[in-house]
Amino acid sequence: MPRSQRNDNFIDKTFTVLADILLKVLPATPKQKAAFVYYRDGMNAQAEGEYAEALQNYEEALALEDDTYDRSFILYNIALIHTSNGDHEKALDYYQQALDLNPRMPQALNNVAVIYHYQAEQAKAANDLERAEQLFDQAAQYWQQAIRLAPNNYIEAQNWLKTTGRATIDILI
Repeated sequence: MPRSQRNDNFIDKTFTVLADILLKVLPATPKQKAAFVYYRDGMNAQAEGEYAEALQNYEEALALEDDTYDRSFILYNIALIHTSNGDHEKALDYYQQALDLNPRMPQALNNVAVIYHYQAEQAKAANDLERAEQLFDQAAQYWQQAIRLAPNNYIEAQNWLKTTGRATIDILI
């Protein structure tokens, strides 16, 4: 039974009903509709913490989806799962794939920066200060890109950039 038929949550049920109506009235090929159903089921599974099921649905959606923009969000959601599972290298790979398809995705840029910042803190704790500085610089580059795209977001990152001297004038609010 598809996940969309198992939802017990009112909001999820409402979203599913609306999505099904849209699928019926919007012009889309059967392949596009199937990709959307897998993507929607992946999002529902992910929201419930069923990551293995979500990944399966996202993989099916990727196999069917041709639209670059839509593929970028599927890849982004796969990256989120790997981030949640602590597999940062795999997450970075999927975030990069998403950014290759959609470079104007500030949330992906922010998440890459968060991972690099976390890795920098780990390197610093291990007294690998040179590696820590490299990772902090990488985090700064990604946060600056995210802030340029979404200047009213990522206030903590903006403050960190300022206090560490890594901010450039053009990104300051």
